Amino acid sequence: MTLFLATLLPGLFLLGLGAPLALGLSSAGISYKAFPRSQAAAYAVFGSAAAWFLYNIWHLSVADFGEYKGYLFIGFAVIAVLAFRCVPDFLAVRGACALVLLAASPLLNAAYMEYDHPQRLFMVTPLYVGIGLAIWLGAQPWRLRDFLEWLFSRPARARAAGGLLAVYGLLLCGVAFTY
Repeated sequence: MTLFLATLLPGLFLLGLGAPLALGLSSAGISYKAFPRSQAAAYAVFGSAAAWFLYNIWHLSVADFGEYKGYLFIGFAVIAVLAFRCVPDFLAVRGACALVLLAASPLLNAAYMEYDHPQRLFMVTPLYVGIGLAIWLGAQPWRLRDFLEWLFSRPARARAAGGLLAVYGLLLCGVAFTY
């Protein structure tokens, strides 16, 4: 992945996440509040994260337990399927956290050793914050529900947060074209 793409994609993601909130769309608020416990979102997000993780397991090298990749693949596939049965609460949040952690690797690899481009830090810094939040929310997913309740208790908060996300997304999109 190129540094251009690694900066543009998070920018577009943040823009898409923040613009509906900044515009005050009520359907966005309803969707965001329903996300943590949504079974449809859990199947989509956690299923995508599990598929991506299993793809990574299948392509392990010999140095990374590649000799046992068949056993690892089956073991983690069983765990992913059982997650839907045994821990269905907040599975969408856990899946989103797993996707953030999985997506961080190619994004950070694109910015690695690119010292000639200090503007890469506009992408890397919030990515590290996202990694920290993903680890924290993966362990305590109900915190996202509590945050969303707080955020939407006053419409001005949601609009301000959406505006901040959208503006930062636009900044990242602009930075992507400076490489």
